[in-house]
Amino acid sequence: MSIGQNISRAILQWPISGLVNHKSLPENPITELNLDPARPIVYALKTSSITDLMTLQQCCEDLGLPGPFTPLELGDQLLPRYVCLDRPPPLFGKRNKPLPFLQEFHQLLDLHKQDPALDIQVVPVTLFWGRAPGREGEEASGWNIISSLAPNRLKKAMIVILKGRENLVRFSPPLSLRHMADKHGTDEAIAHKLARVARTHFSRQQLAATGPKLPNRNLLFKQLLDSSVIQQAIEEEAQREGISLEKAQKRAHGYMDEIAANFSFRLIRLGETFLGWLWNKLYRGLSVNGAERVRQLAQEGHEIVYVPCHRSHMDYLLLSYVIYHQGMVPPHIAAGINLNFWPAGPIFRHGGAFFIRRTFKGNPLYSTVFREYLNLLFAKGYSVEFFTEGGRSRTGRLLPPKTGMLAMTLQAMMRGLDRPVTLVPVYLGYEHVMEVNTYHNELKGSRKEKESFLQVLGILRKLRNYGRGFVNFGEPLTLNNYLGEHVPHWKESIGKEERPEWMAPTVNRLAELLMTRINDAAAVNGLTLSALALLAAERHALTRDELQAQLNTYLYLLKQVPYSPQSTLPDEDARTLLDQAMELNKFEVSEDKLGQIISLDRYQAILLTYYRNNILHLFAMPSLVATLIDRCEGISRSEIVARCVDIYPLLKTELFLRYEEEELPELIDALLGELQRQQLIEARDGGYWVNPGNQMRLLLLAESIQETLQRYAIVLTRVLAQPYIEAEQLEADGLMMAERLGTLHGINAPEFFDQKLFSTLIHSLRSEGYLDTGCKPDLGRFQALADNIVPLLSTRIRRTIEAGNRP
Repeated sequence: MSIGQNISRAILQWPISGLVNHKSLPENPITELNLDPARPIVYALKTSSITDLMTLQQCCEDLGLPGPFTPLELGDQLLPRYVCLDRPPPLFGKRNKPLPFLQEFHQLLDLHKQDPALDIQVVPVTLFWGRAPGREGEEASGWNIISSLAPNRLKKAMIVILKGRENLVRFSPPLSLRHMADKHGTDEAIAHKLARVARTHFSRQQLAATGPKLPNRNLLFKQLLDSSVIQQAIEEEAQREGISLEKAQKRAHGYMDEIAANFSFRLIRLGETFLGWLWNKLYRGLSVNGAERVRQLAQEGHEIVYVPCHRSHMDYLLLSYVIYHQGMVPPHIAAGINLNFWPAGPIFRHGGAFFIRRTFKGNPLYSTVFREYLNLLFAKGYSVEFFTEGGRSRTGRLLPPKTGMLAMTLQAMMRGLDRPVTLVPVYLGYEHVMEVNTYHNELKGSRKEKESFLQVLGILRKLRNYGRGFVNFGEPLTLNNYLGEHVPHWKESIGKEERPEWMAPTVNRLAELLMTRINDAAAVNGLTLSALALLAAERHALTRDELQAQLNTYLYLLKQVPYSPQSTLPDEDARTLLDQAMELNKFEVSEDKLGQIISLDRYQAILLTYYRNNILHLFAMPSLVATLIDRCEGISRSEIVARCVDIYPLLKTELFLRYEEEELPELIDALLGELQRQQLIEARDGGYWVNPGNQMRLLLLAESIQETLQRYAIVLTRVLAQPYIEAEQLEADGLMMAERLGTLHGINAPEFFDQKLFSTLIHSLRSEGYLDTGCKPDLGRFQALADNIVPLLSTRIRRTIEAGNRP
């Protein structure tokens, strides 16, 4: 480091430490970027700036990384630990001569030629001083300090003063110079190539972090009104309604005003501060997984479409906060028109929400305006978010997907977007959902409470610690790649007005795949595991030791036979997880001389089904295997596989399970091996038997699938008793029998009486060929499936179902 830099560093040390509050991404680059601290590290920065270097030095010290001011010792040489592409522009006159970037890079490459064991990691680092993207229609000014991408020293000083508290230090994956030297050589041409790649990288980083300029609503409305598609829709509206063109145009403008977001970056910054306080008030912490992959896609220029599950009104705030906090651009969010009430509506609108009506039916002008607005968002490069379930889940399960927004996304892509469109499924989970009591009342038949300011105040009055929140970004799905694989001729439809025949079935398959990938990214926690165990127990009560042992059973299953690479497990052991769950005050805890008993009263049991259902899909197959071994002692491996294959299509559709049928034998072998390892079952005489010493743990595992099998048995036996029953009547009879079972046998789970699940089941039976399009059954197949499922139920349940089917 030069004498001048030493002096500058000494002078600036105090003001920078007071003015700059840095945040690093990722939060742990050593682990998340696979940095090897034992190998030399060199940082690559866009511009030579003493304030950038000093901020990076502070950040590296916090992260346990060597700082840029720490010389790189290679043998007897001391080399700088950083390289910069450019100098800042001078205050006056022309730009100084370029930095010796090429020579420095060439020197580092040449060292690899001299030392075959050397492998320097070059880590690109981008420093953001504020991330405001600006707004369309605003002219860039030489005095616009904050928006300057290459500020001189005076402007940089002002940026640090004004935006030092918003500093973001973004570490990118390391580049191995050994790999470059071995693959491409060490001559000067490679150094030139690295420089070009680095400039492109920093430019993309800037766009990924700030996004395109925010839309100017007036300009956006003018663009929409000038489009030929909306002009034609206005003319058709005028003819159809018998009104003037001026009135029809005013109506179209009103729809735009109702729909369009009015994104405010200032609100995003205020929101980050407020929401940071709110999450600390509400939750013990937030767990975020998979964000690095999404950041990489954004940097590569993908159009990002977030598709989260929908648990709570908090989802809108939580996901936008996390996305911004992870160094990405908050999306434009499709929100129900029911949320457009004062004061929430204007706040949501400034936060990126655009509002959508429940139905477009009977209003072609509104439909056209909405579609063109969405197309324009995609064309301008804004990320978008929509909830494909269409509404909040009242049961904790994923709802059947609504395909409207997904179809419009695909249609926008077919208009010739010049970049890949990637759907990012997102799993949102909570240890407490604020609306869960309201959901219970709605499922009992109460009218849905209309969203209002008073309702918001009611929620704010109840703020308290709600445990942890979870945001898991699932496996992204790039539409271009998906269509290339499943619809090879899709590009022939680009730019054509008519909807291609392959569109509807493709959208349906995409929707199912997205729901499956959301479930793949499930987050397991102490409360969901405790709910799973207690709801499976007789009288919903277990001793503390029994409950803790059952949590261990679940944890070992998920660790040894992972459901998905995207699902996440807690780091804590069963004892700690149980303590955390008990802190949420959702259980009854009593104690006698033998120890603690943890139980649920009737109301608690109903509410906790919501949290159990968040992870029920993870245990569907383990529970089915356990049920078969418990009910059919001595059952062979081949029979277990055959019976699972028979039942699995119904489970897959209902719970959005990830396995294909051909994967089941391998999965079942893994589950059988783990159940034996935990000594829950024994293998002898060519079959599998319950281990009497651990029978209770196996029975609790088996019980989790029982309510699902009971619903299947209700429908199957009803069709066998009355083969020519209509689909609507079958749904009604199934619902009536479910309610009867609930009353007689104490089944309280709200989804057990959910008509949507019976509708889904009948749809599955139809798609699997058990029913034809007219609901006429294949009685042979129905009887075989019933013979498989009904014996897995308890004798009491079977008798009640049989009694209900007698003439």
